[in-house]
This record gives sequence, structure tokens and C-alpha cells, in this order.
Amino acid sequence: MLGLRLLVAAVLAFSGAVHGQAYPNKPVRIVVPYSPGGVTDAFSRVLAQQLQESLGQPFLVENKPGASQMVGAMIVAKSPPDGHTLYVGSITSLAMNVYTQKSIQYDPVKDFAPVSLGMTMPMFLVVNPNTVAATNVKELIALLKANPGKYTFSTTGNGGSTHMAGELFKVMTGTDMIAIPYKGSAPGIADVMAGQVHLSFDPGSSTLPHAKAGKLRVLATTGLQRFSLMPELPTVSEAGVPGYESVIWFGIVATAGTPPAVTQRLSQEMNRILRQPDLKERFGQSAIDLTPGTPEEFGALIKSDIAKWSKALRDAGIKPE
Repeated sequence: MLGLRLLVAAVLAFSGAVHGQAYPNKPVRIVVPYSPGGVTDAFSRVLAQQLQESLGQPFLVENKPGASQMVGAMIVAKSPPDGHTLYVGSITSLAMNVYTQKSIQYDPVKDFAPVSLGMTMPMFLVVNPNTVAATNVKELIALLKANPGKYTFSTTGNGGSTHMAGELFKVMTGTDMIAIPYKGSAPGIADVMAGQVHLSFDPGSSTLPHAKAGKLRVLATTGLQRFSLMPELPTVSEAGVPGYESVIWFGIVATAGTPPAVTQRLSQEMNRILRQPDLKERFGQSAIDLTPGTPEEFGALIKSDIAKWSKALRDAGIKPE
């Protein structure tokens, strides 16, 4: 009996290895939970092109926006576990939605197989220079404490990354300001510049060009490390809120049950692509860090951020919607 079990195990291991070596054997879908044209879409299309060149099968980007990225997530969660349907998951869809969405129908840990982290984006704390007198984070905190509930910040929607960045700031500083949701960064930042909203926590692609034009004042970056292209700019943690960190990340996951040989092969190819100096420089201009890693590392990040944002959301009193 023991010999039979060992034989079966060996056959299954060999089958998995062959499956991995044969992958992909048909076109691969990369489901992007955003409309075409944004940085995530651009990243996904670059990745798809290079994976197609190296793996010899078409990698097709499918844009499936909607329901706080859940429309796209459900497509992949219900797909065959063979690595031929991939999802560009974010900190919102794979960590925050667990606590911010009543209607979530997937488990980000149980329903997906991590492949690799792909990119991270720090956000930038920006204010309207004409309506907010603060020139640094400590002055902003003092202003908010002196005027509870009178200042507003734009977000890209309730429960999303930019909203949670502001809520975490409120919790850690003991301040009170009002979140104003928009359908994307562009209209929110436009209202900050117009003076309709006071400030925002938003990615560099949305904020830095306007800051260079003098329409926004940048107070800090939300990552734990300073932004390489603006080394003089402090982090929020350095500038007066020790331990504060809120970054947006995106990574690739497959359907749960996808053979490890497949996810490992995809991860290796992604890592090779993400380490290319020209790509790192290209995306770096938009304050995006390409971040290769293993499936195990990405899986650990998903679990740790689920735990982190569970506490932050409870502390902020955010209820699922």
C-alpha cells in the first residue's frame, strides 16, 4: 500500500511539472478591473506584451471595471484553475474590500493563487495652496485640530485606497475631516485645485504634474521611503505621524487551485520583466515602483494587509457599504 501511495504521489508531481512546462497552451486572459487608459491598464498591457513574447501564446488584456473591482475579481475566481485567466488585483480588491463591501462574494485568500506583486505606488499628501495655509504636515495637523470637521479631502470612492489613506491619517493624528468621494482621481484633484475641496491623498501620476505647475502644494509622501525623484520631500511618518504608511499596490493572481508549477513559471517571467531598467525608469516617472517577488511573498502581503486594514477600518468607524 505504501508503495502504491508513493507511486501515485510521484505521478501527480510529474503531472504537475509537465503541466507547468506546457503552460501556456492557449491564449491567456489578464482581467484588469479598470477602464482603459489608466496606469494599471498601461502596466498590464506592457506585461501582457512581454509575457506573450517570452511564453509564445497571446496574453489578452480584458478591462472589466465595476463594483469596487469585484466584477473582474469574480470572473477570475470562477475560472478554471489552469493559469489561463489572471487578475490584476490591488490592495483594494485583495485586502480592503473584505471589510468595506457588504456584497463581496469572494475570499481574496481562499479563491486566488498569488503569482507576484507587480507595482507599488506611494500616494502624495497635497493641499490647495490658496485655501490651506499649512506648508508641512505638522502645520496641517494643527490646522485640522483647530477646525474639526471643517476641512475636506477627495477620494476615488468610499473604501478605496485614497479614502483609507485619509482615514488612517485621521486615526493616527486624532483629527477630523470629511471625505468627498469622486469617480476617479482626475475629478477629485480638479476640485482640490479649484478650491472646492481642501486636500487629497493621491498617486503621483494624478498630483505631481499639478504640483510642478504650482496648482497644488505637496506636503509629504505616504510610503515608508522617500520618493527617489523628490528626495527632499519627507514621508508622512518622518513629518509628524510616526509609523504612518499607506501605499497602493497591484499584483497578479490566478484562480485558486492553479498548479504551483504554473504560478512559479509566471512569477519567474514577471520578475525578469519587472527588473528591466528601461521599464523601471519609464514607470518611475509616474511615481510607480516595479516590485518583483515570489508567490509566497505576495500571499503574505495580502494576508498582512487584510489584518492591518481590518484594525484601521474599525478604528475609523468605517462600515461596509
